[in-house]
Amino acid sequence: MPIIQVTLVQGRDEQKVQAFIRAVARAAHEQLDAPMQAIRVMVNEVPPQRFAVGDVLKSDPPAGASA
Repeated sequence: MPIIQVTLVQGRDEQKVQAFIRAVARAAHEQLDAPMQAIRVMVNEVPPQRFAVGDVLKSDPPAGASA
């Protein structure tokens, strides 16, 4: 049974996230020959102030942006 966990930064449109979940499940089904009813897809959404690349938080203003 494939268990697929995805972490995203919050802020995406709900319909896009749901479409992504369905597409990931279909990809697992097609590529792994896994029965659809055995596939689990979980999306964990993280607030932008709790996600960083290096020391730059996703909630920080873009570099060069005026305050």
